[in-house]
Amino acid sequence: MFIVIHSLVTSVSLTALESQNATMHFVTEFVLLGFPGQREMQNFFFSLILVVYLLTLLGNGVIVYVVKWDKRLHTPMYILLGNFAFLEIWYISSTVPNMLVTILSETKTISFTGCFLQFYFFFSLGTTECFFLSVMAYDRYLAICRPLHYPSIMTGKLCVILVCVCWVSGFLCYPIPIVLISQLPFCGPNIIDHFVCDPGPLFALACIPAPSTELICYTFNSVIIFGPFLSILGSYTLVLRAVLRIPSGAGQTKAFSTCGSHLMVVSLFYGTLMVMYVSPTSGNPAGMQKIVTLVYSAVTPLLNPLIYSLRNKDMKDALKKLLGLRKNGFRNSSSAHQ
Repeated sequence: MFIVIHSLVTSVSLTALESQNATMHFVTEFVLLGFPGQREMQNFFFSLILVVYLLTLLGNGVIVYVVKWDKRLHTPMYILLGNFAFLEIWYISSTVPNMLVTILSETKTISFTGCFLQFYFFFSLGTTECFFLSVMAYDRYLAICRPLHYPSIMTGKLCVILVCVCWVSGFLCYPIPIVLISQLPFCGPNIIDHFVCDPGPLFALACIPAPSTELICYTFNSVIIFGPFLSILGSYTLVLRAVLRIPSGAGQTKAFSTCGSHLMVVSLFYGTLMVMYVSPTSGNPAGMQKIVTLVYSAVTPLLNPLIYSLRNKDMKDALKKLLGLRKNGFRNSSSAHQ
């Protein structure tokens, strides 16, 4: 119904525009301003973002490798963590490489198709991350609140099914909003004061007002954000209630330690996400949009490996074991050559 109403409104408005100007020119590319400034400042931003990107690839890549390498981590909790780290690699890669190219480019252009492809992958991967955080919270709820039934409920088969559902559903959510926005007429200007193709700036560039499409998209964003968030909130409310019933302080500390890292990631990711997308972005200054977007698209994927590896005993032990084996292998190789 929403699509039918949107198509009717767009058709009527576009007909009116065409009657006013038969020679209307529609844009074929957009200009991403990114971080404007002097060349020295541009070089600083390029170096900083490149370092963040490489460290993110390294950190999350190590988690993926350790989870795959250490058979002790072949449990639902760490299978989910390994997939989450793998997701973060692709999530940051959906924006940062193009961001780096844009900083060095003189024209800073991106094609119409390229803009909406970036929009699709960036938001689809972000949606997948929301789903994974929700599933990971459910896994912790089962492990703490129903420990005796956990092995029979969270089986390897169910874990694989949940992983597949997260990936598939994340990529099936955003085609409708993207089709709706891409059908709007963009007749100029074509300058996006951002470093990614985001719905807020795209709505501002449309030749006609599209309140129905904006309402659909913001409602859609709110459902995708708040649905998993409420699920996470419910899971951890039950976890907190169960932990407070544990008689020993050591048991409470151990239970909190298994959830602490996940809660930190949820708070960081959802805090910035809600600021950006729960309310229409037209009320936020362009500079604020860029900062908030940079936090959840680049800083969060960088911090996640540190949070999980430094606060998780099993991950620290696996990393120490891996580094120890590598070190011993290097020493043995050196001794053989001597």
